[in-house]
Amino acid sequence: MTTGSATERSTPPGPQGRPRELRLDFFRGAALFSIFLDHIPSNALSWLTIRNFGFSDASEAFVFIAGYSAVLAYGRRLEANGFVFVTARIYKRCWQLYVAQLLLFMIFTAQVAYTAEKFNNPMYSEEMGIVNFFNEPHVTLWQAMLLKFRPTNMDILPLYIVLLLFFPFVLLGLKRFPKSMLLISVLGYLAAVRFEWNLPTWPDGVWLFNPLAWQVLFVLGAAAGIAHGRPWMRRFRKLGICLAAFYLSFALFVVLTWHFPALENYLPDLLQSALYPIDKTNLSPLRLVHFFALAYLVVLAVPGDSRPLRWRMLRPVVRCGQHPLEIFCLSIFLSFAGHMLLTEWSDALATQIGVSLAGIAVMIAAAYYLGWYRRLERSAATNRGHDAQQR
Repeated sequence: MTTGSATERSTPPGPQGRPRELRLDFFRGAALFSIFLDHIPSNALSWLTIRNFGFSDASEAFVFIAGYSAVLAYGRRLEANGFVFVTARIYKRCWQLYVAQLLLFMIFTAQVAYTAEKFNNPMYSEEMGIVNFFNEPHVTLWQAMLLKFRPTNMDILPLYIVLLLFFPFVLLGLKRFPKSMLLISVLGYLAAVRFEWNLPTWPDGVWLFNPLAWQVLFVLGAAAGIAHGRPWMRRFRKLGICLAAFYLSFALFVVLTWHFPALENYLPDLLQSALYPIDKTNLSPLRLVHFFALAYLVVLAVPGDSRPLRWRMLRPVVRCGQHPLEIFCLSIFLSFAGHMLLTEWSDALATQIGVSLAGIAVMIAAAYYLGWYRRLERSAATNRGHDAQQR
């Protein structure tokens, strides 16, 4: 009881003063840790992330939670303040994300360039995809401002920016015509997959996360946010659990065949030809179904008021999930720093574990600092309000 109440006192309220959804914060924090570990090449601890046990990975969780959280943040404001006000608030957030993407691009490019020169290893520039910056810096900067040029591992924020640009209309549609809005989203996804519609990148290629396909996951997350707290998942619960468990087991077996080729003999050739490719760029239906099967079981196992979410040992994960933008940007720098250490110093198992744990510790420390600073800001704002009333 003491631990739980202490956590409640230290947890900031959610949008419009509602209790904060700790479940969202926890799984968003876990996704941030997974993204960091997966971004370090040849990292043993990355074997603990969900991408090694099925078709989907932390990216799906991050995008779905983003849609869910966006509804919780802006849904009631739409009813209270109207469409124009909410659109302005959302576009203000888009601008903040855009500025964060440009700053991240500049600092990350400088980090990679310095490392490549320091260790006389041009492979860093090639691996991180910044060679064009040195060849045509003026063109590269312009393309980066258009979100068409991005170094390696910097694809999630541009996706989120594009999704938020259309979110005011998605939110309005889900509020007033939910079935039609979902139908439009699903049809758009199917068309993008069928006809391979995507946005171009510079100097060639397409977006790693196709916004025309990944929007369906964001919209479904937003729809789940609107249905927040409703007992709709209790229908056909036993059947849903059986189907989800069967699909997850099947996906796990398929993934095992990638690491143990002898197991491929147990997969019929016809089935293999139907499975592949399991495309991440266009959000393969196999990935989409895998994520929802996993999410279904997790939501049933971990309800929103679950007491373990308030345990002291899980609080660092929750803290990181409460500051997703800042912690994600920090993880990009840390993952490259970890890659550099493993390449230039040692790639022994102990070093991989040490680098991974050190990076997570830095992320947690940053999250606690941000939480502390936000509490100071709220306290100062409250004091200013009291002073103004006394005058």
